[in-house]
Amino acid sequence: MSETLKVRPKVWIGLAIYIGYVIVVFVVQRLSGIPYTDLGESGGNLFLGAGLSLIIAAVLLAITTTLLGWWRPALFEQKRSIRWPIIAPILMVIALLINLASTDWGSYDGAFFAASVVLILVGFTEELTTRGLLLTALRARLSEVWVWFLTSALFALMHLMNALGGQAILPTLQQVGAAFLGGTIFYIVRRTTGSLIWAMALHGLWDFSTFAVAHGTPGPFAGFGTILYLIAGVLALVSVAFVIRGTHERTEAVQAPQR
Repeated sequence: MSETLKVRPKVWIGLAIYIGYVIVVFVVQRLSGIPYTDLGESGGNLFLGAGLSLIIAAVLLAITTTLLGWWRPALFEQKRSIRWPIIAPILMVIALLINLASTDWGSYDGAFFAASVVLILVGFTEELTTRGLLLTALRARLSEVWVWFLTSALFALMHLMNALGGQAILPTLQQVGAAFLGGTIFYIVRRTTGSLIWAMALHGLWDFSTFAVAHGTPGPFAGFGTILYLIAGVLALVSVAFVIRGTHERTEAVQAPQR
């Protein structure tokens, strides 16, 4: 199916958007002067050290997507895949709920909670960057298996920024590995539901829940959320081939005529 877009999707455009996003977020976070390891100390730290960069990135991404005319291919599939692989995302939702149930909500004040809510924007920014715009660009030339792998791998590599922000290298590498699993789950959400919007919501709420459960004193079942997430990630790796199989989502768009 061909669509009339303002700019024809090309791989280099998607990679440029990805690199631009990483640079913007990194620079804004570093200009705040707040190390990654100190984000949880106060609402001000969390907003200036993380939330502000997400707000700026969200605005820039929305402008970029509009100028390119890529909203539809970035947000919606032409055809949904088979449904049963959605089991992995469902397990992730259960893990999310365990995190929220295990959170020490008494340790929150109003400012910290408000700043935490801003973090949900990460679902919009990171998903639109990787499994939205980058995915649209990659589909112009590459097979779907490469689209899945590269969007998941580059999403995972984003998290190396945390080491530059002060986090130790070992937990950062663990975060990168976990993010690849998460990226695969979000890709499956897009393919099985036909929309990136559900992946944005799951991503944003997941990050909120993992940050929330780490604040204060978590409940006794907090570790089960992480275990279930890893199980969901492994299941996603096993089942992703089934949502890739038979995919016909190549971007064969024609550029809009000049007026």
